[in-house]
Amino acid sequence: MGTTTGEAAPAGASPLLTLMTWLSPAFPVGAFAYSHGLEWAAEAGDVRDAASLEEWLADVLAHGAGRNDAILLAVTHRAVTTADGTALAGAAELALALATSRERLLETVTQGNAFVLTVRKTWPTPALDLLRETWAGDVAYAVALGVAAAGHGLPLVQTLEAFLAAFAANLVSAAVRLGVVGQTDGQAVTAALLPHCRRIAAEAATAELDDIGGAAFRSDLASLRHETQYTRLFRS
Repeated sequence: MGTTTGEAAPAGASPLLTLMTWLSPAFPVGAFAYSHGLEWAAEAGDVRDAASLEEWLADVLAHGAGRNDAILLAVTHRAVTTADGTALAGAAELALALATSRERLLETVTQGNAFVLTVRKTWPTPALDLLRETWAGDVAYAVALGVAAAGHGLPLVQTLEAFLAAFAANLVSAAVRLGVVGQTDGQAVTAALLPHCRRIAAEAATAELDDIGGAAFRSDLASLRHETQYTRLFRS
């Protein structure tokens, strides 16, 4: 198919500044409300200090939603770049099917829909029209970011790195609020996870939907258990 024309980021906004803005805690997607099952893991004692938090999040990045969402983002980015509506719809549909619990689905579509709504009003791009034409359902967060990044001509690998780093940082922030680690230890964990983010981003950049898979079973169970956890601070 033909190639769609990606719009450059607004004047004065480099790709890095654009990604920093979109993935900032200030961007209104409500990421702060989700712990990705981490709240139950802390309750169960699986995550209890900096070392166990780093191990848990490294596994989620490499073997769970981190890697899979990065692949979905990459496939989406390439589909928009080549104006392949069929591939875009396939990625959007699979992204929802991969949610391993009701709360995981809530986590990804609430953020994804909010991201699309905000970007459509403040950072418009024809790529969002392609998404609307090819997919009428809820939009997973990774798919939403992939569409917007491709529409504004943002580099894929840089987008993947920023996405994974923001995902990890948000979960570290959740751990701090749960009292698992303090601010300084939380930043040390985030720093330790960044090489994982770069490696996974590089791998995901050329991956296809058939490469999706995972083995973060304890994280998936945590998400399921969280649905009935008695006291909860987070929505997932």
